[in-house]
Amino acid sequence: MSSTAKKKGFGATIWDYLTTVDHKKIAILYLIAGTFFFVVGGIEAMLIRIQLAKPDNDFVSAGLFNEIITMHGTTMIFLAAMPLLFAFMNAAVPLQIGARDVAFPFLNSLGFWLFLFGGIFLNLSWFLGGAPDAGWTSYASLSLASPGHGIDFYALGLQISGAGTLIAGINFLVTIINMRAPGMTYMRMPLFTWTTFVASALILFAFPPLTVGLFFMIFDRMFDANFFDHINGGNTVIWEHLFWIFGHPEVYILVLPAFGLFSEIFATFARKRLFGYSSMVFATILIGFLGFMVWAHHMFTVGLGPTANAIFAVATMAIAVPTGMKVFNWLLTIWGGNIKVTTPMLYALGFIPSFVAGGVTGVMQASAPLDYQLHDSYFIVAHFHYVIVGGIVLALFASAHYYWPLMFNQMLNETLGKITFVFFFIGFHCTFFVQHFLGLMGMPRRVFTFMGGQGWDQFNLISTVGAFLMAIGVILLVVNVIITAIKNEPAGRDPWKDGRTLEWAIPQPVPYYNFKQTPLVRGLDTFWIEKMEGNKEGMTYAEPISDIHMPNNSFIPFMISLGLFVAAFGALYHQDADKTWSIPVLIIGLAITFASMITRSLKDDLGYHIHKEELMNEKGGKH
Repeated sequence: MSSTAKKKGFGATIWDYLTTVDHKKIAILYLIAGTFFFVVGGIEAMLIRIQLAKPDNDFVSAGLFNEIITMHGTTMIFLAAMPLLFAFMNAAVPLQIGARDVAFPFLNSLGFWLFLFGGIFLNLSWFLGGAPDAGWTSYASLSLASPGHGIDFYALGLQISGAGTLIAGINFLVTIINMRAPGMTYMRMPLFTWTTFVASALILFAFPPLTVGLFFMIFDRMFDANFFDHINGGNTVIWEHLFWIFGHPEVYILVLPAFGLFSEIFATFARKRLFGYSSMVFATILIGFLGFMVWAHHMFTVGLGPTANAIFAVATMAIAVPTGMKVFNWLLTIWGGNIKVTTPMLYALGFIPSFVAGGVTGVMQASAPLDYQLHDSYFIVAHFHYVIVGGIVLALFASAHYYWPLMFNQMLNETLGKITFVFFFIGFHCTFFVQHFLGLMGMPRRVFTFMGGQGWDQFNLISTVGAFLMAIGVILLVVNVIITAIKNEPAGRDPWKDGRTLEWAIPQPVPYYNFKQTPLVRGLDTFWIEKMEGNKEGMTYAEPISDIHMPNNSFIPFMISLGLFVAAFGALYHQDADKTWSIPVLIIGLAITFASMITRSLKDDLGYHIHKEELMNEKGGKH
């Protein structure tokens, strides 16, 4: 019997996904979970826009509105954008660098389950007495005063989820440093691998400040620790520093992989190598470096003084330079290219003006006096949605179409994809373009209603109509996915016909061991080089066929995460005098986690081997 035989059936498939350590299946798990949270965040966005469609609306109450905007921001950033990017990183990066898996497959699984349980825990707040209501930034003065358990759900849920993100970031760093195929030097890595690498380094340094801030918040709320309580000697502004030292690099953790994805798409569909590859790499590194030097531009109105404001203003203007370099490189990649306008390319072409608009309004904010005027107005809402939707969400939609054949061996319908783009793109600009003017006219952020006769009515209505157009776009994408799944037509290898990097050279569906033989990388865009030389295999090999060592599946990551999920309820209800069961629940949860960790430590899990003979007998085996 083959060492790779698999059971069939629904139950077996569920168990396979619960225990998998294969980066390609974990990519699918991230895609499903991220899409679920994206839809939840989208519904919250629609509720916000319905409430603000007309003056003096009472569709939702003020308190519920605060909960909705807090959960919309938190969900979209932490539970939708990050995991969806992780989905594409998991799907493509190990294949791009010629690796059989990530460096730590077990940790890859653990990172996913921690993120998922943290996200579920946060969203259960809706059903267990009220969601967090202090804004997605959860400023300490508001969050310490917030009654109920909403903020506790926020702090504990993000703590668990953030641990998963940190683990994933470390895993990608080690993978990219250690697992590259022979010949895959740093300056031959595809740009998506580079941006994943820099974003993972940012995760490594940006998440600890958030972790510390959340611990302080938990201790303040649960044990009256007074880290942020100024009446008892604490400092409220320290939370803002800790949050934004994480929060600004977080923007680049999201946007750099989006840049990488677009770089792959531009090169593929312009059918030429990326213009100025090395300058793109150095711009990526510079953005990562400068990303840590600009956090206080979120705090110009706090009163740090002119010196601090001036330093952060200059740094903020400086970070626009490498970003601008990238834009010109993309334009010059398209320039003179033999362009094929596919759905991913449409998103990529729409991305450039949208993201530039977001970048320009960002540089405007770098001027502290102007920021005093615009701070906490709808101008800011417009700015960051232009960056996040115009940069990251467009990248996610483009990549869903671009990498769908790699992940599922199916092509999404191109015509339906283009219709989706039209609805979403027009809806996006309708929604957020007019918000710049609302901000200039003085409409503050986070207000649940407004009086008529201030000149805001029409712009708010346009904004709401745009949000509905975006929602139609998302629904069309879901319909496209369902139709494609039902048709189930295999896409085959290199379905776009212009693939340039290693992931497109692998036969479809991708074998679970990725590469039968380790590939030899002979230059930038290695698959393109092989195609140009008429190599039908698409790869030159660095070694003969030999046994492959593979890791075993494991249920332990699920159990470790479940234990923390259970323990978080104990910690949450510890403050309530009537909840005497809270401490036992906390202990049981931690016991599940520690028992699972000890089991992992003591168990000799040596994996298994796929033997050379099996590989040679498989279709297309090279003898």
